[in-house]
Amino acid sequence: MSLLLAGCSALLERDYTSVTPHNAVPATEGDPSILRADSYQELVNALIYFVNGGMEAGTVRLYTDAENVESFLSDACLEVVQEDPLGAYCVEFIKYTVDPVVAYSEAHLDITYRRTREQVASIVQATGVTAIRSELEAALTAFAPSRTLRIRYFSEDEAFIRDLARQAYYGVPDCALGMPEIDLSLYPNSGQQRIVEILLHYPLDHAELEKRRTVLTGWLEELAAELAPMERQERVSAAAQAVREAGEYDPQAGSTAYHLFEEGAADSEGVCLAFAALCQKLELPCQAVWGTLNEELHFWNVVQTGAGWRHLDLSVPEAEDSGPFCTDRQFQELGYLWKEGDFPPCTED
Repeated sequence: MSLLLAGCSALLERDYTSVTPHNAVPATEGDPSILRADSYQELVNALIYFVNGGMEAGTVRLYTDAENVESFLSDACLEVVQEDPLGAYCVEFIKYTVDPVVAYSEAHLDITYRRTREQVASIVQATGVTAIRSELEAALTAFAPSRTLRIRYFSEDEAFIRDLARQAYYGVPDCALGMPEIDLSLYPNSGQQRIVEILLHYPLDHAELEKRRTVLTGWLEELAAELAPMERQERVSAAAQAVREAGEYDPQAGSTAYHLFEEGAADSEGVCLAFAALCQKLELPCQAVWGTLNEELHFWNVVQTGAGWRHLDLSVPEAEDSGPFCTDRQFQELGYLWKEGDFPPCTED
């Protein structure tokens, strides 16, 4: 089983924004393909304006010292292609020619792209952990092959995105039908504004994934219909019992809820996902947890009970002294370890 890298730190929490990047660049004679620039920065802004508009050609009338024109153009083109997020993502190269005019130099630019207009249009603006993870969950729910995000206030690395992708996968347990391998590319390599291209390679084809989701949804809806009328705490215990009765724990079996409900056996990951998926149907707060048990990779759940959040591992027999629902201290004494802070604390008070 391929697991995504761990490691998550805080990002500024903000909501989505769908604002398209815009540079206020003065057009000449009302023609948006002919712009004026009085400085190096205005020249850079003009190039970014052309790129944001997907324009393949444009003209900039540069009002600056003649001896600076060539160096300005060379440096500006390189900056846009290497340092601007959209330029780094979609521009192959920029060529230019210069015609001297009495009061200015006229630069004619040709921009070659390596991305289609559809690819650029599909970029989603996202700021903050919540927005990034939500977009990843949406991609995984649809079994989408990719997601491209433009992220602001970003100072993290690939490991951070991989960890969010892992959280997103376990956040949609009814669609978690095989952890996809992930290819990540960040444009540019550094900076607080980046475009992140995420390619998702699923272990099964799209038709099979949809088929298994349909089967799994049938199981979950049938069980949820039986358990929904119960009182909240009774539902938690009844859901746990339903998962125990649905199949058996087998460390060599599959790793999804589908394997447990449809094939009758699953490893700890599959058992954990089965309970998390059923709890979601019953609107019971529950999360999948990954860590180690006796130094071996292992999965279990934390679920909200009448006494607060509690650990629950349905892949092992109930502990005689503590019952099925355990606090952090009780679980640590049983040999479980996990990354504290990633999951709700299960305290005695």
